[in-house]
Amino acid sequence: MNDLTQEILDQDTIQTTQTRRGLLPLWIKVFIWLFFFFGGILPIGLVFGLLGWQFDMALYGLETTFPLSLSGLILFGLFAVKGMVSFGLWTEKDWGVRLAIADAMVGIVICLFDMFVMPFLQETPAIGIRLELIPLIPYLIKMRKIRIEWATTAQKQR
Repeated sequence: MNDLTQEILDQDTIQTTQTRRGLLPLWIKVFIWLFFFFGGILPIGLVFGLLGWQFDMALYGLETTFPLSLSGLILFGLFAVKGMVSFGLWTEKDWGVRLAIADAMVGIVICLFDMFVMPFLQETPAIGIRLELIPLIPYLIKMRKIRIEWATTAQKQR
């Protein structure tokens, strides 16, 4: 058998499988690792809060220096969800993209609420623009685009 025939046969037998992680663009992978970090330090923040320490927390316009206040617990919950989304996307879980879509939608709603409702609940109304919307909207669009392919793409064999 000549080399050309052997090469054609080898190409036919090579199975190319795309992993789910391969569907994610680099910028989303960067955010995944960022929220892995925040999810990892979440228990430390809870312990510090129980010990009475104060530290700054902020996301989507929600901010606090009291970790065990209502807004602090909401922020802990948001960071926990982001950590779960990061885990689900990185480990190619079936629910990863569905949770990412829900996370993006919640983030957009919170940003819009903070931009258009919260200013009128304060003494001096001032509408501001939440820059978190810049990555959130393309993130939601990308997750919705890959949702069906994510569901049909086989998980990488480990």
